[in-house]
Amino acid sequence: MFIIIGIIFIVIGVIWLIVGRLPGDISFKKGNVTFYFPIMTSIVVSIILSLIFYIIGRFR
Repeated sequence: MFIIIGIIFIVIGVIWLIVGRLPGDISFKKGNVTFYFPIMTSIVVSIILSLIFYIIGRFR
């Protein structure tokens, strides 16, 4: 189970590096200050984790 979860995290990390920021993420840059709030990324991660936990719950 832990190996499968680890592989899932590795795949998500690689996809994250390839995709980068999603449309809908808020980013402000003014001078030396940068503010980044990943709204769309948070929604996508929430949906994916909900599906994973739903599938795990169905097999229990």
